[in-house]
Amino acid sequence: MLDMTDEGTPAALIPQSVLDAFGLTGAEDLLPGGEGRSVRVGSVVLKPTDDGDEASWVAELLTRLDESAGFRLARPVWARDGRWVVDGWSASRLVAGETGPAGRWPLLLAAARAFHASLRPTSRPAFLALRTHRWALADRVAWGESAFEPLPDVRPLMDRLMAVRRPVSADCQLVHGDLSGNVLFADGLAPAIIDFSPYWGPAAYADAIIAVDGLLWYGADPGLLTLAGTTPEFPQLIVRALIFRLVAHNEHARLSEGSSPNELVQFEAAVREAESLTHGVRAT
Repeated sequence: MLDMTDEGTPAALIPQSVLDAFGLTGAEDLLPGGEGRSVRVGSVVLKPTDDGDEASWVAELLTRLDESAGFRLARPVWARDGRWVVDGWSASRLVAGETGPAGRWPLLLAAARAFHASLRPTSRPAFLALRTHRWALADRVAWGESAFEPLPDVRPLMDRLMAVRRPVSADCQLVHGDLSGNVLFADGLAPAIIDFSPYWGPAAYADAIIAVDGLLWYGADPGLLTLAGTTPEFPQLIVRALIFRLVAHNEHARLSEGSSPNELVQFEAAVREAESLTHGVRAT
């Protein structure tokens, strides 16, 4: 629900200075997804950013990428003075489609692979080493670059994942680490990639995160792990994707009321699948 002014009219979601900078007028509509912070104004979507340097770098990158038969892009929009970020807000073109990967896993994975093929020549950006949010910590723990202290109810699951984690030799590149809810589907059009979350890892790591998200949050059958896996090291990428999601969950629970039993049940089932994969046997 939108905040209301004293006069009973909806309060503005975007500062007028930001709208003026991007040359936007018209109604402001809060969009679903995007952590509840994305706002549509006409044919443009505005979103607050916590790191202006990262948002500007991503905008420059997406401007240079060519769309292919396998994916569309939400193209960045620059302000009238050439900036990508104005007072903490970035902008992109509205693209047609709806979220919801359930029943569309082959389409999503194909789009992810086409997108990552286009990213392959991109060098590792310096800002990745400077990020401190919980997802950055989770990614570093997954790849053995940081340690952390799990909460008591999370520790048994984390210990099990660490026990089956082994080295991975696949080449790394820039990847989108949160595709499951950030691809839009529309009839007759290629899937559209939105809200790019940059990480560094094997291209198939992004597929593993998609598969893990499917098990945890979208009711996917464990067969999704087989559908997503295209490399011999994929079981280890599933282990890392689960560590990534579990550490992020742990850090959120640390600041809130802890884990819900349902969340840990979902993680337990996914960890059991990962353990079976690493031993070459599917869980039943």
